[in-house]
Order: sequence, then structure tokens, then C-alpha cells
Amino acid sequence: MRNKNEIYDFRAFGLAIKEARTKKGMTRDEAAALIPIDPRYLTNIENKGQHPSLHILYKLVTLFDLSVDEFFYPAAAPRKSSRRRQLESLLDNLDDKDLIIMEATASGIAQAKGKPKK
Repeated sequence: MRNKNEIYDFRAFGLAIKEARTKKGMTRDEAAALIPIDPRYLTNIENKGQHPSLHILYKLVTLFDLSVDEFFYPAAAPRKSSRRRQLESLLDNLDDKDLIIMEATASGIAQAKGKPKK
């Protein structure tokens, strides 16, 4: 049974938000405006692990394509990691010619690692 006073540490989540935001080339002000929240609130989530409300948590994970499983169930391997979700989001913006290049690249990496094609 869980301790009633146990509080989840959101620092890892905050760091993941910060990494995803900077990877997208967004400032805190830009990201905060999209949610919408005060940029200082986002700063506290990213740097201090402040607990976001459920609504803000949802907005952040959907905006930055993050998997919450890896934060709440770290021992279990997530079906799709945040990095995989972010890559899929980028792939959604490519046309078929671009996807041919990406497929060939992924196949080349798999072959170099000695893994068979799926």
C-alpha cells in the first residue's frame, strides 16, 4: 500500500518538457502562450519540478508528444517512448518522397546493427 504522504517528484518530467520545448525551438513564453499559462509557472515546472494541474499536464504532454508512462511507470518499458512519439510527429510533416529517404535510412541503421527488416 502506498504511503498517504508520498508525493511524486516531477523534476524528471520538468526536464523532459524543457528538452522537448528547446528541441522544437520554442521559448518558454511561446510554449506558455499556447497552453495558456504564465511563463513563470512553466519555468517552475521545468526547473523545480512543480506539480502541474492535471489539465496543464495533459496540455504539456500533448503539445510536446511526451509519454507519461515513462515517468509514472519507470520500471516498465513504455510502448512508445517520448523520443519515438516526437519522431513520429516530425514524420507526419513529411511527404512520401521524404519518407522513402527516412525508410532507407532506418533500414540502413537496422542492417548495420545486424537486425533483420520487419
